[in-house]
Amino acid sequence: MRIPPSAGHDGGMQLAETTPNQDAGVDSRPVPASSLVVADSLIKRYGSFTVLSGASFRIDPGITGLLGANGTGKTTLLGMMLGLHATDDGTLRVLDIDPYAAGSEVRARLGYAPEHHTLPPDVKASDFVRHVAELHGLPKTEATTRASDALWLVGLGEERFRPMGTMSTGQRQRVKLAQAIAHDPSLVLLDEPTDGLDPMQRDDMLSLIRKIATEYGIDFVLSSHLLDEVQQICDGAVIIGDGRVLASGSLEQLRGGGSDIIIELDEEGLIGPVSRGLQSAGITVRVDGRTLIAGGDDDSVFDVARDVCASAGAGIARLTRRRLSLEDVFLETTA
Repeated sequence: MRIPPSAGHDGGMQLAETTPNQDAGVDSRPVPASSLVVADSLIKRYGSFTVLSGASFRIDPGITGLLGANGTGKTTLLGMMLGLHATDDGTLRVLDIDPYAAGSEVRARLGYAPEHHTLPPDVKASDFVRHVAELHGLPKTEATTRASDALWLVGLGEERFRPMGTMSTGQRQRVKLAQAIAHDPSLVLLDEPTDGLDPMQRDDMLSLIRKIATEYGIDFVLSSHLLDEVQQICDGAVIIGDGRVLASGSLEQLRGGGSDIIIELDEEGLIGPVSRGLQSAGITVRVDGRTLIAGGDDDSVFDVARDVCASAGAGIARLTRRRLSLEDVFLETTA
């Protein structure tokens, strides 16, 4: 197991040795190094209402943000990954498994934290996390140990015997995270994990998710409608809207490249000559203070910009390809 046991007794950590899927009799062959989730032309309808219309995307290892406004089908898509909803058309594979055809097998290898905060109020956190671990096939003794380990890891070691009805929203969110990772899943699905948290609690939760992903090798899909939290911790994103995938890929791919080049001059007074020179060379230009934004995805624009600036006697403070923010990408794809 990748999650360390509790450090609360002697301050030490060691790795547990058992593998829950082997105990459960579930196929525990290694997950391929390729994409974790692959959707191709995915369609999902409820009666006459189409939730997903031809969605295609891939989710690779790391932390992936499932980004979209409320009501765009993010929770439905997570349910399909869990094998709870059949597809109406297209294909979906999770960990190289058809989740609806082999739901119990895929769910044994997934962790899931739902959006809602309705947890049994009279049940202790440790008992709840242990129970979920047992549902994933762990023997009771092992599930009890794993529950304690996971609660210590999310910062609830001292609170693990408290009834969940006495806990704050932030603590209940951490309990949900603990039960999602206690059985050492290959992939964890989190539905709005920062819902109801104040800004400081939200940053702490995001840092905790990032720590678990990087230090313990667990991959996450994080459903959110908040751009900044996806940008803060995710390696990639799938942006959905109107039932379609509007953009997907690593954050570097989504933000990088672009078709614009930033030219920042030393002197604002030379903006006019440089702008006219670029336009004469067939390059579209927008002006923002001492900065020009030149259109063109061909690297030859860099050479033209240098030549034009040299002819105008303009010093270049910055010459680089424009990098989009995730907000720019979202606004452009949802426009």
